[in-house]
Amino acid sequence: MAPRRLLLVGEGNFSFAAALSETLDPSTSITATCLHRPADLARDPLARENLQRLRERGTEVRFGVDCTQLVDAFELQDREFDRIYFNFPHCGRKAGVAKNRELLAKFFQSCADVLAEEGEVHVALCRGQGGTPADKPMREWHNSWQVVAMAALGGFILSDVHPFSCEAVPGYKCTGYRSQDKSFHVEGALNHIFTQSLPYEGLQPRISRIKLGDQWFSFLEPEVLVGKLNRGFLEAPSYHPIKTINEKLIAELGKAFPLKRLKCSSPLLPQGDTSVLTSCHCDILSSAFWISLREDNSNFESLTGGTTQDMEDFLVSFSELSLPKNPRRDSKEEAQEGMYGQAKVCLTPSLLVHVQALIQAPDFLPGSLYILSGPVFQKCRISPFTMPAFHETLFILGFNKNLKDGCLQSLLDHLKGILDSLLTQTLLKGSKLGSSVEFVFQPPGEDYMITVKSQNFGPDCVKDLIIGSVTTSATSIIHKDQCFVCVSMNLDLLAMLVWGISDWRMLWTFDKRFLKNFAPGKIEPFKSYSLYPPYYVHDISFWLDTKKRFDEVEFHTVARAVSQDTVISIQFLSRFQHPKTEQVSLCYRLTYQTCDKALTQQQVASMQSQLRKEIQQRLHVTPR
Repeated sequence: MAPRRLLLVGEGNFSFAAALSETLDPSTSITATCLHRPADLARDPLARENLQRLRERGTEVRFGVDCTQLVDAFELQDREFDRIYFNFPHCGRKAGVAKNRELLAKFFQSCADVLAEEGEVHVALCRGQGGTPADKPMREWHNSWQVVAMAALGGFILSDVHPFSCEAVPGYKCTGYRSQDKSFHVEGALNHIFTQSLPYEGLQPRISRIKLGDQWFSFLEPEVLVGKLNRGFLEAPSYHPIKTINEKLIAELGKAFPLKRLKCSSPLLPQGDTSVLTSCHCDILSSAFWISLREDNSNFESLTGGTTQDMEDFLVSFSELSLPKNPRRDSKEEAQEGMYGQAKVCLTPSLLVHVQALIQAPDFLPGSLYILSGPVFQKCRISPFTMPAFHETLFILGFNKNLKDGCLQSLLDHLKGILDSLLTQTLLKGSKLGSSVEFVFQPPGEDYMITVKSQNFGPDCVKDLIIGSVTTSATSIIHKDQCFVCVSMNLDLLAMLVWGISDWRMLWTFDKRFLKNFAPGKIEPFKSYSLYPPYYVHDISFWLDTKKRFDEVEFHTVARAVSQDTVISIQFLSRFQHPKTEQVSLCYRLTYQTCDKALTQQQVASMQSQLRKEIQQRLHVTPR
């Protein structure tokens, strides 16, 4: 849909407004403004001519409009512009980069007051000024105008960038270089298109209420998983890429095997039934998120005002007698919980915990491919391709022991063919994926890791990723004559590879623009609506408590929670031991960056300050 109301600010001789007005549909309204007074333009014949052309076309022209105070220039009923243009902004004369950054920051903050909800802000800059990788060559960050960071101060993200072409608007003459009647150097200039980001509001953990058996319980969701429970990506109405890729996998495997799809419920995890958790999933229970359930006899369905979701899908067990103990809890904590009607449970860390219950069932049919899909949750270190919440799909195939080699190879061959086909559908030009999917044998057992060498994030970005595992060690006391193959797939990673989504956090965004990339039944390369987000680096150092073990995974988890998933990297820098007290200090470097929202330096500084407080309280360290 074409924009209906356009606002042009910072016009010099009004040549852009005059040229644009002659190329647009007559139904489009243009308001052209400049900071100068009419008398200031009286001596410029080109300006007088352009103003005459604009008046003849009925274009509104306003003088003395400060682009950093737009709310003062327009009454409430005259706001809501669909597009705002600012070509080659400059403070005038020999203003340095700092003053021009300030101009941009105030301009973007002003735009937020007069722009329509889905409006755009177009800013044309000379080559190198923007400071983004789109500039060729790219200036050093400190020597650029840092346009994306300045836009973030107004709540804007860079959604597109393309070369600025004067030929597209015949008659446009950009003057005003250093406040003179000279043209800017427009060769290599870029037009930056900004859109409004979702507001950066800190989501608060919800209190959820669930029914287990005949008893109601309530619990507070972990802070690090806020916004990741009950998203319903795999449910029937969803057309999320997670569901699309899962359905394609299942449909293709259904051509070779009879299928039995299972609902992701919450069977108990009896103590000791963890034999399927091989070295590929080492220490999986210790990486689980443990939560406290409290008996809840209230009459309303949800403490947060909504209807109760089927939260049992996320729970492994609520029975302390049958659940493996949390290695981080001591007997004193357990006794106190028992006194106050609490129980400790964990959110499902892997669907593999359900394997034993499935293959022990008397009606388990050999030769049928059993399928279980759902979200899982694990504590992990921060890295580009590890995530605390993701969707897993599990394929379980049972067969006669005498047919083991043939059945296993048949399943692996079919799976490899399906994955190779999916991964080549959105290949970028010039990339050569080849036979990318490999099953890497894991001695000493008979397990495999499913790895992918992918160029789907760009021809210069080759990734070796583990997207799943194959386990053959499960046994059943009911079906003793059968062997079992369990294939676990990380659907989030697979979706990222297939669509070329470079950041896993994008899969969890609440921004509606994300799903607009995905047409039902089609697989096309993902185009991000947030380009070149700025990153901010902060260091943190602290003294360790000599009486407590420092848990680095817990440190990463706290950083995730406090930063609301904006920390994308934690790098260990140094370890120092005081020569006299022998106390140990660690130093880390944290990098903050978002993938879908505007993030400012001030917000990051606040998060860093809060992190110092949180690690002191939760990890018993002393920030330096």
